[in-house]
Order: sequence, then C-alpha cells, then structure tokens
Amino acid sequence: MSATTRLAQKLNTIADLWVNDPFRPNIQLQAFLKSLATHPRLTPQAVQAARALKDNNAQKQYPLSKRTLQPASMPHHYDRLIEGYHKSLQGIGRPWWKIFFGIW
Repeated sequence: MSATTRLAQKLNTIADLWVNDPFRPNIQLQAFLKSLATHPRLTPQAVQAARALKDNNAQKQYPLSKRTLQPASMPHHYDRLIEGYHKSLQGIGRPWWKIFFGIW
C-alpha cells in the first residue's frame, strides 16, 4: 500500500467522523474532505490539519477566558446564541414581539 493510499484512508476516516451541518445540507465539509482524499498530491500536512480541526486542537491550545466568553457589555450573548441555534434546529422561532422589543 502506497503512502498516498494510507493518507487517503486516514482522511476518509476523519471525514466519516465529521458531523453533518443541519443548516447547510447541500454544503458539507465531509464531502470536501472525501474529495480531497482522492487528490493525487495529498500531503501528510493536509491530513494533520484535518485531524487538528476534528480534534479541536486550537481551542484546547488557546482556551478562551471568561472575559471573552462573557463580555461586560453583553454577558449572555454567547449563551443566547447557542440557545437560538438549538431552538432553530427544533424549528422553534422567537415570537415577533420578542424580536421587536429585544426581549430574550
């Protein structure tokens, strides 16, 4: 088995483990990684970069401080963002009056 074939297998494994994006069903990173695995000049660095993205290495190496995650001007901004993401997955929207008056 050649080195390129082994790299392609590793990249396909990473692509298979990747979570699908429910908001963009026509554009998936998984499909891009699988097509990249067939590229004739696939490098170990590309496979390592995909593995680092999958394992969330940047967030582990550079953790965000509490001041960044809860800024003084809007301390609940990111909590509300995550809540809105999960509710939109379920098809739950905010009522127009809450949007109009800026109520969460």
